[in-house]
Amino acid sequence: MSRYLTLFAASTSALNIAPAVRSRVCTPRMAAPNDADLAELQARFGVPTEPTTDRRTALGLMAGAAGLAAITPGAAYADDAMFTLPPLPYAYDALEPHIDAATMKFHHDFHHQAYINNLNKAMAGKDAASLVSLMPGAKGAKLNNAGGGHYNHCLFWSQMSGKGGGEPTGALADKMNAAFGSYDEFKTAFSAAAAGVFGSGWAWLAVAGDGSVKIVTTPNQDNPLMDGATEAGLIPIMGIDVWEHAYYLKYQNRRPEYISAFYNVIDWGKVGEYYASAAAGKPIEF
Repeated sequence: MSRYLTLFAASTSALNIAPAVRSRVCTPRMAAPNDADLAELQARFGVPTEPTTDRRTALGLMAGAAGLAAITPGAAYADDAMFTLPPLPYAYDALEPHIDAATMKFHHDFHHQAYINNLNKAMAGKDAASLVSLMPGAKGAKLNNAGGGHYNHCLFWSQMSGKGGGEPTGALADKMNAAFGSYDEFKTAFSAAAAGVFGSGWAWLAVAGDGSVKIVTTPNQDNPLMDGATEAGLIPIMGIDVWEHAYYLKYQNRRPEYISAFYNVIDWGKVGEYYASAAAGKPIEF
């Protein structure tokens, strides 16, 4: 890891950049995450960019140039940018000890921002569109990485809370009990699905057209709203990001521990609101 940290430090120094984004993007207050932690995440994962070269070359550039889309001014800061990064609804450290502050800052300010940069680039010169309206045709339009990355992370941040945990209530609880037997049985099934995602992707709690709920998974940044991603007609109301950058700093390769900790930060009140919308046939808008 020290070799990657050295490479990252040298790259950022030579380019006169710092691993931070402008304050206009997000300003949750907290004690600053450890710079070494952020550097480790940056060196290991870089930030998402649209593929323009072969995998070997991209990996070689990961610690330096691959981060420019999220670190330097670009489409996300243009006055006419179609999409911008929403602020976190809580401080970076609000989800500790379950999800650490350094991971939250890196994940939100770097990774999510990079998906938005890439989406703005792809949509430049096109008619304005809402994010949710892009989802059904995203795979065909090759927007499933950038557009899906933006949508998925908006849902991800909004469904968590430092006061989360507990169990679902109301109509959502009834539907989950009908589908899985109990909340504990849901957790067992959802944990198995999330742990079983090969490589990078998501596990989702989604609502079908008849109001029932089910667990599905998608690779990379695909989601159930996209044509061909899962069975048709599903609307996601809760999801867990199982890309390594979402948990590596705290959990390393122990994905099941991260999944177990995730239940402590789910805001089931918010997910219940999303269920009501999805049961009425309306996807969540951001």
